[in-house]
Amino acid sequence: MPLATLDRTPPPFFKQGPSAFTRLMFFSALAIFLMVVDARWNMAQPLRAAVATVLHPVQRALLAPSRVWDEVVHYLSGMDEARAVQARAQRLVTTQAERVMRMDELARENARLRALLALRPRIEVATSSAEILYDTQDPFTRKVVIDQGGNQGVVLGSPVVDETGVLGQVTRVYPLTSEVTLVTDKDAAVPVVNVRTQQRGVAYGTAQARGMELRFMAGNADVQVGDTLQTSGLDGVYPAGLPVARVTQVDRRADSAFARIALVPLSSPDSTRHVLLLQPASSQIPERPADAASGAASAAEDKGRHGKGAHHAASKSSASPAGTTSGARP
Repeated sequence: MPLATLDRTPPPFFKQGPSAFTRLMFFSALAIFLMVVDARWNMAQPLRAAVATVLHPVQRALLAPSRVWDEVVHYLSGMDEARAVQARAQRLVTTQAERVMRMDELARENARLRALLALRPRIEVATSSAEILYDTQDPFTRKVVIDQGGNQGVVLGSPVVDETGVLGQVTRVYPLTSEVTLVTDKDAAVPVVNVRTQQRGVAYGTAQARGMELRFMAGNADVQVGDTLQTSGLDGVYPAGLPVARVTQVDRRADSAFARIALVPLSSPDSTRHVLLLQPASSQIPERPADAASGAASAAEDKGRHGKGAHHAASKSSASPAGTTSGARP
């Protein structure tokens, strides 16, 4: 048989389809397209929520051995500490009985004074408890995942605190879990006030581990090492008076108009397990009544019309004598 008549095509089993380079280019373009679509229209959020819901039981099952071991170690190592804490608490309760009574009297006096000055009562913030499940795997962010989600009433922007201070803010909500961006994240910002001087500023997270800084403070600002910063409540998210950070370093540079102020957060996400979720302060502020606002606007408009009419009448009255005098002349 002549060699030219032989079929040199590979059998169907060995056919590879498109080349590796073609497939690489296709899937690269598809990935870029999906990233652009998700960035513009946030189309992947339902998919993320569905995947997070499906994987939640698997995550809980994988975390079960570690949680059991932690419970056993915590129980065995915490008995003596619990007895010591109980003894200290009893002594503290005994020594602070007088202070508690004085605080009650001061609270009643404060309520009377606020009523006398017709001031609005302080906002009562609704709270709920949660537990930290794990840290996220992104090395460029500082986030943790808690076991409360949209089904439990968690909303975006909810402040998260522990027993020492502000921990962070809820930035993503799933049906059963939520992501909390810590105050040490490079994209986090918290309006604060200096407890000693009552000077306001904004504390930002840094790229360093557990680092924060107070930016845009003048070089001659009254800030000292050891000053405590609390939330100012001006952003409508964090309630006022929550501890945030402490000043650890103040660098007043001659070549810059701003001082470099390093902070250390008072919260400890690496050792905290149970946290408290607060409702955003903006959701607790009562809205301005629509009828009062419209009534004030109509009153201002009527006042403006009356003022214009009175000004026009006054100009006419002042112009009439002049006209009479000029007409009386020969």
